[in-house]
Amino acid sequence: MPEKVTLSGVELLLSEPAQVDMEWVGNDDLINQLKAAWMIVDKDDLPLNPRILGKPGVGKTTLGYAAGKRLGKDVYMFQCTMDTRPEDLLISPVIASGNKIAYVASSLVSAMVKGGVCLLDEGNRMSEKSWASLAPLMDKRRYVESIIAGIRIYADPEFRLCVTMNADSSTYEIPEYIQSRLQPKIYIEFPNKLDELKILKYNLPFASKELLEFCADFLQNAHIHDEPYTVRDGINILRYYIKSRLMNKENQDKLEKKTFENAAIQVLEEAALKYFPGNYEEFLKNQKESISFKIFKNVEEVNDYYDEFVKKPDKDSNG
Repeated sequence: MPEKVTLSGVELLLSEPAQVDMEWVGNDDLINQLKAAWMIVDKDDLPLNPRILGKPGVGKTTLGYAAGKRLGKDVYMFQCTMDTRPEDLLISPVIASGNKIAYVASSLVSAMVKGGVCLLDEGNRMSEKSWASLAPLMDKRRYVESIIAGIRIYADPEFRLCVTMNADSSTYEIPEYIQSRLQPKIYIEFPNKLDELKILKYNLPFASKELLEFCADFLQNAHIHDEPYTVRDGINILRYYIKSRLMNKENQDKLEKKTFENAAIQVLEEAALKYFPGNYEEFLKNQKESISFKIFKNVEEVNDYYDEFVKKPDKDSNG
């Protein structure tokens, strides 16, 4: 049964916190950055509302969830979309038994009431109208107002908020008065090879060392060229590769490059194949030759210019 609370004479049904298997693997400095943002250092101090930025698939949601759990708090997650309305963020009316109206608190309001952590996922997909309803929550007021239920809800002192945003994609521009409330900015970059291997192994404990190493090398090569391929893509490729091998009654631990390439094409695109170990060396060689050719052409043009305009005898010269 959902927990019920009564605020200002209105009974609310609270949402349940998220219970998912998400553990942060890798750079713990990012966890500490979140903890610092949420820390209270004085009775007059307030927690900050950090936003976690990065490419899709780098672990923004995992970071926010894991940081909240490490603080011993319940974590509530709300998936933002371009059609999220203010009432979706706060309180929604539903028809209960006996044709009575019941008020259901969102994940955000439930976290406010219970003193948990709320993670607004992909917040930059929301419109300004939705953000405006949260403005008083993110400053000293620390409350929201539900027009539907006709009540004002104050956040528990232990309530914490963070927002994830994709750095390369946004449906709406975040208003400046909201951006100033969503600070600090915590950036998640591509992990190094050691951390990427740890992440792959954590998510795929049944994958062989050979497969994990091959996939990590592929991802690291792609990162050098700032491709959008993330560890999530690597996990999906490995999962599909292993399933394909088992479906054909073949050894799932053995690396068969052609099957791996097919899995990568179906998860990503054919252009990703040039970053595979073995292919990558040839790609670099061709790239080097292409650059050399371009430089050579430029040198030729300089030489032609020199011969025509510099070495050409001056017609007015008496010598």
